[in-house]
Amino acid sequence: MLSFIKLIRLPNLIIVALTQYFMRFLIIKPMLGHFSMKTSGIYQMYELELQMSELDFFLLVMATVLLTAAGYVINDYFDRRIDQINKPDKVVVGKTINRRTAMTLHWVFNVIGVVLGFYVSWKIGIYKLGFIFLIITGILWYYTTSYKKQFLIGNLVVALLTALVPLMVILYELPLLNTLYGPTIILHDADFRGIFYWVLAFSVFAFITTLIREMVKDTEDFEGDSMYGGNTLPIIAGIFITKVVIISLSLVTLAGIVVLYFTFLNDWLSAIYGSVWLIMPFLIFMFLIIKAKTQKEYHLASTIMKLIMLNGIFYSVVVWYIVNNI
Repeated sequence: MLSFIKLIRLPNLIIVALTQYFMRFLIIKPMLGHFSMKTSGIYQMYELELQMSELDFFLLVMATVLLTAAGYVINDYFDRRIDQINKPDKVVVGKTINRRTAMTLHWVFNVIGVVLGFYVSWKIGIYKLGFIFLIITGILWYYTTSYKKQFLIGNLVVALLTALVPLMVILYELPLLNTLYGPTIILHDADFRGIFYWVLAFSVFAFITTLIREMVKDTEDFEGDSMYGGNTLPIIAGIFITKVVIISLSLVTLAGIVVLYFTFLNDWLSAIYGSVWLIMPFLIFMFLIIKAKTQKEYHLASTIMKLIMLNGIFYSVVVWYIVNNI
């Protein structure tokens, strides 16, 4: 059982599920409950409701989690030789779980995930959205067998798929909201763009922090990747250039956080949370990257970046509090 938990990265799957539930109940729901519309020239608050059923949303989350698990399994299946060099203590496939079992799990997770994705898409009346899950399945396969070894392509693929996790929530909820409330909000000179942009902001943050972390992990795995023909950024451009890119992306992210705060937020709670749980960890991360030389030091920096990603997700709790205490 422990080997199975390691194979599917259970803690990561829990984070995926939490992210989607946080977007639904801490971002979308409270903003709908305090939705601003113009009546007789005056903006007033109205209480709108989520339209996707709890069962359908649960199935959407399960579809996302299952495809994520399938991706982890196939990644370990094809990377077992490289992992024996980079992280031998974490190798599961070929040791405690045989290769045939791993491949079977991969296909079972994929099939169930895609079926659930199409079912939920059909339930909301846009069956074509189900093809997103089918495409993700193909991308994860080609990522492991091909894209991962191509210069920067693998990093961008993982970052995009991570960004899709929070975005999927609004993509499935928005059509139902427009169907029920569309005529009313247009009449009152309003729309759902504000809610969409909030979720999009979390997706963008997930994209850039994942991209940074993937580059750090590539630097950490430099030895094994170079031995088996990898074309990662550290191998092609060198460790120094990779560090420059990582620091540059980190500075851009920090600048983005500051600009967003002074442009759209400007509240004391966001200032405290952002300073303590985002900006300070980013500064620590950049310091660690600058001085890192060993695999262990890069792994520590990667762990700090994962913490930053989690802190970004938990900012949704702050948003929930602010929206409900206007």
